[in-house]
Amino acid sequence: MAPKFSCCFLAVLFSISCEIITSLNETCTEKEANRTYNCENLGLHEIPGTLPNSTEFLEFGFNVLPTLQNTTFSRLIYLTFLDLTRCQINWIHEDTFQSHHQLSTLVLTGNPLVFMATTSLDGPQSLKHLFLIQTGISSLEFIPRHNLKDLESLYLGSNYIASIKLPEDFLTRNLKVLDFQNNAIHYLSRKDINSLKPSSNLSLNFKGNDIKGIEPGAFQSTVFQSLNFGGTRNLSVVLNGLQNSTIQSLWLGTFVDTEDEDVTLDMLQGLCEISVESIYLQKHHFYDLSPTTFQCFTRLQELDLTATHLKALPSGIEGMNLLKKLVLNGNSFDQLCQINAANFPSLTHLSIKGNRKKLHLGTGCLEKLEYLQKLDLSHDDIDATDCCNLQLKNLSRLQSLNLSFNEPLGLQSEAFKACPHLAFLDLAFTHLLVNAPQSPFKGLQLLQALNLSHCLLDTSNQYLLTGLPNLLHLNLEGNHFQDGSISMINPLQTVPNLESLVLSYCDLSSIHLQAFKGLGRIYRIDLSHNSLTSSSLEAFSDLKGLYLNLAANNIRIIPPHLLPILSQQNTINLSHNPLDCTCSNVYFLTWYQKNLHKVEDSEKTLCAKPPSLTGVKLSDVMLNCGITAVGIFFLILFLLLFAIVLILAIKFLLRWKYQHL
Repeated sequence: MAPKFSCCFLAVLFSISCEIITSLNETCTEKEANRTYNCENLGLHEIPGTLPNSTEFLEFGFNVLPTLQNTTFSRLIYLTFLDLTRCQINWIHEDTFQSHHQLSTLVLTGNPLVFMATTSLDGPQSLKHLFLIQTGISSLEFIPRHNLKDLESLYLGSNYIASIKLPEDFLTRNLKVLDFQNNAIHYLSRKDINSLKPSSNLSLNFKGNDIKGIEPGAFQSTVFQSLNFGGTRNLSVVLNGLQNSTIQSLWLGTFVDTEDEDVTLDMLQGLCEISVESIYLQKHHFYDLSPTTFQCFTRLQELDLTATHLKALPSGIEGMNLLKKLVLNGNSFDQLCQINAANFPSLTHLSIKGNRKKLHLGTGCLEKLEYLQKLDLSHDDIDATDCCNLQLKNLSRLQSLNLSFNEPLGLQSEAFKACPHLAFLDLAFTHLLVNAPQSPFKGLQLLQALNLSHCLLDTSNQYLLTGLPNLLHLNLEGNHFQDGSISMINPLQTVPNLESLVLSYCDLSSIHLQAFKGLGRIYRIDLSHNSLTSSSLEAFSDLKGLYLNLAANNIRIIPPHLLPILSQQNTINLSHNPLDCTCSNVYFLTWYQKNLHKVEDSEKTLCAKPPSLTGVKLSDVMLNCGITAVGIFFLILFLLLFAIVLILAIKFLLRWKYQHL
């Protein structure tokens, strides 16, 4: 009875008063003090007075500013970036930006513009990027051009423009990007293209315009960084119209919902008269494929044939010795050998990702690609009981291999011995059956990044990662450890140079104090989405300067003796934890508010209890923990009762003593 009474008494004695101090929500979100602010979607009709005059980067989209005048932003003279997306702007008056000499990017996307004064863009001394997407423009004459001499990119997509001919006084010498996608342009004349000639290496986008005609010679003797004719149904119209031009990158892909003509040899003849390095033909349908189909591809360095309904590439293709990168994603090969890799002996990059059929690797299908450096075979339903030396035969220069999202792969010791120069290996979401007591990765002396997430690994194999002396980045997300704990002896002990480690979604509930012993160079550990408690923090006592992600765990109270461990780290994420915001956790709360510069996702770091503070940000709560007036009364009462009990006890003992003399 006495212990119960004392517990109840102490609970009352140390009753606490909690003062909740929540700061008023700012109108705009501060991203960088005195410089960067986000005021999007707040229903504002003017610039808030709370924004400092020093603001440089302002996102103000989805508010209401029907009219822009020279007083609208007059106070924010240091603006360099201004986003006014969908602010219902109709009118932009004279000298609106007259005081904004440093403004370099202006975004007016999604505003139904009716009028822009000729001097509305005067003021900025070097306006470089202008976005007029989906503004209802039907003519380039609408754009004020008095002060656009330094313009580098102009985005005019999703309007009603039918002609790209720029006005004679529109200076384009610095223009690098001109985007006309999804307009009403169907014909390109010589005059149209000649108006762009002052600019060099221009990237020009006509995607979604369905070009039906190009005047012969329109592009003659012109040089482009990139041209995008995506969605054009008849490729011969474009290729014939581009004769005698020089293009680094030519995009001729189509869309899934576009009625496309089959690509024939005749349709590709115009390519022989174009100097182009990279060509993209996504989603076209090649008809009657033969070696001659590729006779005009001999000068290409990059070819993208994604989702072009290929089942095989013909053997005997000649002259493609310059091709460095080949993309064959989303096709329907049965065997890897069906790509006839010998046609492309100089390849350094090959991607066969997302094959629509189960892809069988075969043996030595790529052995002629002795210069191959990067290979992507992800999402191909590949399975193999003994991977991967026979399949990757002669790929000794391979540096990057992606086998993620495939079927189970059986790995023996030194499973990647054929590729000793691998630096990046991705096996995510592929069930790995390690059929040897030693490491399947042994011998990869140069491997720097290894993704083993969701591979259903046997993490009790302490030799799993041996032989990787230069491994810097390791992802073990979604793998499970025995009893939900990382023990003192674990595979991580064999990779001492590790810098980044991901252990999220591993169902971890505890970590041994010595689990990370020897990882002296590590600076980033992600343990999010587990079931760890604050006691696991002791595993980081010897590690300093970490980015430590503990989001979505089971951390409630962090005792004072663990706070020095947090203090010695660079960045900590404790969001989505059931954090206690009572005085039982007052030392941590005090530390937290003094170290907000270390905290990531403070907006999502919320109180779970008491109920009165549930959902309140930790940074907005201040506890006043002390003995209340009621507590003082009971303390005095307790002391009096204690004194009385003590006196009575002494008297009782003395009386008992004398009675037994």
